[in-house]
Amino acid sequence: MDAELLRKQAESIVRKMTPDSSVLFITGAGLSADSGLPTYRGVGGLYDEKHTPEGIPIEEVLTSRMLRERPEITWKYLVEIGEAVLEHKPNRGHEVIAQFERELDRVWVLTQNIDGYHRRAGTKNLIDIHGDMHTLVCPECGLRYPISAVQLDQLPPSCPSCSAPLRPNVILFGDMLPQLQLTQLVRELEDGFDLVFSIGTSSLFPYISEPVLVGHRLGWYTVEINPEVTDLSNLVDCRMQARAAESLELLWDCWSQLHG
Repeated sequence: MDAELLRKQAESIVRKMTPDSSVLFITGAGLSADSGLPTYRGVGGLYDEKHTPEGIPIEEVLTSRMLRERPEITWKYLVEIGEAVLEHKPNRGHEVIAQFERELDRVWVLTQNIDGYHRRAGTKNLIDIHGDMHTLVCPECGLRYPISAVQLDQLPPSCPSCSAPLRPNVILFGDMLPQLQLTQLVRELEDGFDLVFSIGTSSLFPYISEPVLVGHRLGWYTVEINPEVTDLSNLVDCRMQARAAESLELLWDCWSQLHG
């Protein structure tokens, strides 16, 4: 998209925002892609092959059933995903969202991403609807551990307390969404927002698209940041057809000029 048009859009958006504003940022794999992570179709968006070398579709490998029955296979690819996450770090887009949280009256982030980059960038009001790779949980005793506290030289890793196989605290294919995060999302939507941003997500999951649709119906100002067209593109009030980090940096620059 033309740079001048993008700046005009950013200026128009920030004029809708004041220090008293409440804003919801919804983020997907496109934001993490600007940190160098691939926008793949596996859990958290980190795998692109139709089948693994074992001849099993990745959607089957990354299920709770496979984790129970053949944990060594599931963990092989979970480690691959985890290594990709650890090789990279939050980008300027994550930092800008955290800065807006400090500047505005109320900011929440709903993310599909499991990389933990929002938290590392400083975001506190976070609904990580698909979980976080950096925490492991024991299905047997319920204890949780930071991944740094667990030995990964033998897969699957064992719970230090009860020796049961651990799993990452993420939503695998076929899992139910976490009730705590869903409850928080419903509560925040009931309180309402002035603006809703959909950033770097195809918005295929209903719980990701619904906040934008709710905002559209209730008159909240809606923004989509995505170089690709989605089902929401024709519904939002403003569509920035550009990459996530670039657009967020531009928004922050315009905000700083207006409120500096």
